[in-house]
Amino acid sequence: MNDMQTTTFRYEERGPVATVTLNRPDRLNALTFEVYAELRDTFAALAARDPVRVVVITGEGRGFCSGGDVEAIIGELFRRDMRGLLEFTRMTGSLIRNIRVLPKPVIAAINGVAAGAGAVIALASDFRIASEKASLAFLFTKVGLAGADMGAAYLLPRVVGLARATEMLLLGDKISADEALRLGLFNRVVPAERLLDEAYALADRLASGPTFALGVTKTLLNRELDIDLAAAIEAEAEAQALCMQTHDFKAAYDAFMAKTTPRFEGR
Repeated sequence: MNDMQTTTFRYEERGPVATVTLNRPDRLNALTFEVYAELRDTFAALAARDPVRVVVITGEGRGFCSGGDVEAIIGELFRRDMRGLLEFTRMTGSLIRNIRVLPKPVIAAINGVAAGAGAVIALASDFRIASEKASLAFLFTKVGLAGADMGAAYLLPRVVGLARATEMLLLGDKISADEALRLGLFNRVVPAERLLDEAYALADRLASGPTFALGVTKTLLNRELDIDLAAAIEAEAEAQALCMQTHDFKAAYDAFMAKTTPRFEGR
């Protein structure tokens, strides 16, 4: 049974695949204080949600996520002092951190515009499958804010390089689906009507894989961004020794010897 209840967006489980659908289409799925907080808490809770092995996040209607809702958020921020502003910015950053530290693959199915916080949510995901109608815009500087927000200045250079990231974060220009694919920001661009089919095909492939090992891989990808080669090699040695004790490693060996397809259980 699905006992994960959400009130500010739609949450569904289809077997081992969970789907988070932002569903304020009239606002291009802009985020409110409440949506930010519930997304943060949901991605934290998914770490302990054993039946879920992969997460898909997408948007309803024409937009993936247009960022923070100007009408719902900005006026309130002007009434806050520094402590209150930090409470908000740390909350939005916690959402991105929870996506990154979740030891399960996260697939962003980007159906339309992903701007501001929406672009960073897509960036923080492990895979970005995009409709040909999709676009990205790290538009923080266009509204007088730092382009470095919610981890964007940490993550983006590691995907597209420092020069391109500098251009995107300082100028805040819209990036088309084709350009994002060329730069490596999108893994795949597909016709709009095939977007969810492509995303779920990938999700099913990941869910049928050795999900414990996939989680370890994601953890090490995060960890090794900021350590030297010797530390990275040692971290991988320890992680691999751990994976060698799992059921899935033995299942892969047994299947190889029997010339059959392994059935992974994520343990």
